[in-house]
Amino acid sequence: MDTQEIMDLDQKFVMQTYGRQPLALSHGKGAEVWDVEGNSYIDCFAGIAVNNVGHAHPKVALSICHQAQRMIHCSNIYYTQEQVELAQLLTQVSPHDRVFFANSGAEANEGAIKLARKYTGKGEIITADNSFHGRTLATVTATGQEKYKAPFKPLPAGFKHVPYGDIAALSQAISEDTAAVLLEPIQGEGGIIIPPDGYLKDVENLCRQKDILLIFDEVQTGFGRTGEMFASEISGVKPDITTVAKAMAGGYPMGAILANERIATGFEPGDHGSTFGGNPLGCAAAKATIEVILDENLVHKSKEMGSYFQSRLKELQAKHSIIKEVRGQGMLIGVELTIECGKLVDEARKKGLLVNCTAGNVLRLAPPLVISQEQIDKAVAILDEALVSIS
Repeated sequence: MDTQEIMDLDQKFVMQTYGRQPLALSHGKGAEVWDVEGNSYIDCFAGIAVNNVGHAHPKVALSICHQAQRMIHCSNIYYTQEQVELAQLLTQVSPHDRVFFANSGAEANEGAIKLARKYTGKGEIITADNSFHGRTLATVTATGQEKYKAPFKPLPAGFKHVPYGDIAALSQAISEDTAAVLLEPIQGEGGIIIPPDGYLKDVENLCRQKDILLIFDEVQTGFGRTGEMFASEISGVKPDITTVAKAMAGGYPMGAILANERIATGFEPGDHGSTFGGNPLGCAAAKATIEVILDENLVHKSKEMGSYFQSRLKELQAKHSIIKEVRGQGMLIGVELTIECGKLVDEARKKGLLVNCTAGNVLRLAPPLVISQEQIDKAVAILDEALVSIS
């Protein structure tokens, strides 16, 4: 099928919930993808910060292939070697002791909310304005963006929102019923918003003073994306709970709640569960993916190449007044424009570069961590041409 045939079938049979671009992808390798017509693109979106180890990494692909021939799924009524090996690896690379496996970031956040309420016996969760935590009813309520919530009222009770970066507002919002504070260490969907210096550490200290839990949503920032394995390491914060997904299994649907030993005891048998969470295939994919990140030193590469990418983008800023700011950490970069960025995304795609627009006017760049300097230079050149085209 060609692109138009695929688009026509989508219009006929698929629920129309996505604002898709007119592009049908066929396959990828590293930081490059191809459409069904054979055109190639530098992928600077990585499936929304998912493909950290690149497309079709041979170790991940081989692990999935081998596991699929042995066992794809079994119930969590039984033990599997793949699950316990992945759990052990996650505790080694994170600041946590225990793992609960889910299938997505929204599920991980949903479970973290349940765990916080169960452990503390309190019901209130404080989150930030402009945040994004998922699309289930609870996580969309936790999300601090009205546009995602408006069509789905009435929403669950028990959530408060405060300005991101305002420690005084957070302190004032805490009540006797507050169970936890849930924050993204960098707001991704909200426009690649970097917290003020010292803010996250102040939040941690406040949570300790008030005896409430601190949950970091690292669904987008985890597994090397920001130049550290987890973004919490940038500020030296040790949250009680961290939620992860996206890049965890190299593209296979996988999520997890990571918690400290003391907090993890809040869940008892029967309190929470998942049919597919932690299935052998997903665990094999995730273990291989994390091993690739470690073996190929992709956390360091994310920091190094991310710094280079930002420096090249700041050169564009000096040339194009339409660019208001370049910001980010590692390979999570935002280019804020003075106009909406939809046209720039379209022009870049036509010229062979895949990028994303978020928060209306912020170009979100989240390439695979394996992207080369040559590919970054080519991406910047394409953006330069695209900026000229829309000016």
